[in-house]
Amino acid sequence: MALKQQQELKQTQRLSPLQMQVIKLIELNNVEVEDRIKQEIEENPALETTENEPVDSSITDDEFSAADDLTQDDMILGDYFSDDDVPDYRINGSQRKSEPDYFEISYYDDKSLHDFLQEQIGLLDLDSDRQTIAEYIVGNIDENGYLQRDLLSISNDLLFQQQMEVTPLQLEDVLYEIQDLDPAGIGARDLQECLLIQLRREKPSEEVNLAITVISDYFEEFSRKHYDKIIRQLNITQDKLRDAMEVIISLNPKPGNTLGGTMQTAMNNITPDFIVDSYNGEVTIQLNNSNIPSLRVNRNFSEMLKGYSDNKTSMSTDDKQAMLFMKQKVDSAKWFIDAVRQRQNTLQRTMEAIVSIQYDFFLTEDETRLKPMILKDVAERTGFDISTISRVSNSKYVQTNTNIYPLKYFFSEAMQTVDGEDISSREVKSLLMESIENEDSVKPLTDDQLTKILNSKGYVIARRTVAKYREQLNIPVARLRKKL
Repeated sequence: MALKQQQELKQTQRLSPLQMQVIKLIELNNVEVEDRIKQEIEENPALETTENEPVDSSITDDEFSAADDLTQDDMILGDYFSDDDVPDYRINGSQRKSEPDYFEISYYDDKSLHDFLQEQIGLLDLDSDRQTIAEYIVGNIDENGYLQRDLLSISNDLLFQQQMEVTPLQLEDVLYEIQDLDPAGIGARDLQECLLIQLRREKPSEEVNLAITVISDYFEEFSRKHYDKIIRQLNITQDKLRDAMEVIISLNPKPGNTLGGTMQTAMNNITPDFIVDSYNGEVTIQLNNSNIPSLRVNRNFSEMLKGYSDNKTSMSTDDKQAMLFMKQKVDSAKWFIDAVRQRQNTLQRTMEAIVSIQYDFFLTEDETRLKPMILKDVAERTGFDISTISRVSNSKYVQTNTNIYPLKYFFSEAMQTVDGEDISSREVKSLLMESIENEDSVKPLTDDQLTKILNSKGYVIARRTVAKYREQLNIPVARLRKKL
């Protein structure tokens, strides 16, 4: 068999250090960016903040590209700086306000479920191996809060990926620690276990004890609504079962879906990323930059680099090493400053596009004035990728005249009426919620019945879409809403 050599031309996209910095910064909210800037200043001596100083000259791209040609063997700066150039490459602070024009408001934290669990794991008294195991188990918990993977598969993963030999029994021991975390019910392997975890945290009472018995020993009958069978086998009255059912129905079947609802809510003071004011029929947009400092390349580094450049013919090996170190730090500082600038520009343009689409809402703050809007709509107006718009919309908040909203609030799917009129899915969800709130609790509305109600009101919607919206609203299926 003859071997053949073949050349193949492939196009690959590689992100520059600047692009990677921008992507990482765009994902962060206002408070996180402040922390990231502080961290960068601590780690990079070539970066510094400056307050109340006029913006002057900056390092040019030509000056940096000339320095990019340096190698370990040839670390000569050449004409890195002219005699008149002093590196001072900064974010313009002229748009910053001396006093923050925003208020803080209690709001549901937008922190991810995994972040919330990882923080709690750090507070447990676990040795390093058990902590690694706990973190790995949490990484396998799905968005509803369930551990869908079996413990044997996780044991195999830990062996191959972490070289840790852990039996399923040892994993279960750590899993029980996780199941003691908030929200109650987290880490369950099925609905039965999820409900039992929550019930065992309830204050003991006759109703709670009966509820535990029903879920432990009569879960199939409970799931099928065979209440008469449960009453007969337990020899209890209908009223006693009704009291137990009230306890069960108050539980959360999907504890990971939200950090609000029936479980303990993580509350934080939210600092808005955007401020949108409406006054006299006009809407204005402002980035909340009040705590983001003005940045520039450190002047001492600039002078030292210039000193090396003036003595390039007599540079020792140590001098060249020091000069290369400083050049790398200056590069890093320049990239970071550029990344912060680009982040601000990206956020500003994205918010302008959102306000343009939802202008009527920002004028009135009337929810019915919200238009259908998806990521693609904003991407087309800004020229950014959909992935960029997605990063901007995550974990960001906007303050209006009366409230603070997560940026995700303004995105919704388009629905249509029988007349072909576009409406927001938010309007449909509101009607869905209203229908369920007014239903007969003894005979709750099924998804089919809810679909017919919405269709009768002129909304073109399928049953599977109704089911999806109901789940997004954290509303259980009809059989779990049924009361005796």
